Amino acid sequence: MAALDMSLIARSEATVHQLVKRKNWAAREPGVIVVFAIVGAVAILLIALFIHKKISARRAAKV
Repeated sequence: MAALDMSLIARSEATVHQLVKRKNWAAREPGVIVVFAIVGAVAILLIALFIHKKISARRAAKV
């Protein structure tokens, strides 16, 4: 049976510790999250408006 490489175990523990101690970026930068939310909502609105116009144009062309 192969011996365990302790350096790999120590390195993975350090990585796990670094991930656990990270702070919440979104909590520190609420303004950026608000901007992302507004830009996302506007993008969804514009896409929905574009699709609505295309569907209306198709319906008008059928009649």
